[in-house]
Amino acid sequence: MAMLAAVNAVITVYIGPVNKLLTSLGGPIATSTTTGIYMVYGLLAYYIIRKPGTAVLTFAIGGTIQALTGTVYGIASCFVAAGCYMVVAEAIFAIFRYRNWSAGVMMLTGGAMVPLWFLFASIMFGYTAWPIGVLGAALVVRIASGIVVCGLLTKVLGDALVKSGLLRRFAAGARS
Repeated sequence: MAMLAAVNAVITVYIGPVNKLLTSLGGPIATSTTTGIYMVYGLLAYYIIRKPGTAVLTFAIGGTIQALTGTVYGIASCFVAAGCYMVVAEAIFAIFRYRNWSAGVMMLTGGAMVPLWFLFASIMFGYTAWPIGVLGAALVVRIASGIVVCGLLTKVLGDALVKSGLLRRFAAGARS
């Protein structure tokens, strides 16, 4: 969990300025395409470990490391985003009783983690000033990014790690 969170924090240091550039080039819709990248580490940890509380710990560690490494969006955003992601991920896996790790569930979780954070980000960063059409389109693109970039990519990465044999000691690697 800590390793994935640390890697994400470093990646986030570099994605933040890329998002600022995307915003200047294509506005809120362009920057919305990268949303899923910010969440992969927590979902991948959950996919590997498959135990209740994994999202809480992983996203908490990730938010803390992000805050310490610096972010163009401010320290509060690290913790609020992590809190939103952990609540939604924990709820979805609890609904499936920590037994369903299919691509569909991973994609559902990736997409579902987006709206709660988007609500908070809209207030924190002034998205509410955007025209309603832009706000809606940005949300749809962010959810799509969560589904594909976070959910599907997590499933693909997780399965590749399982096949490599690196996860034999974890729940994901113990499956038949």
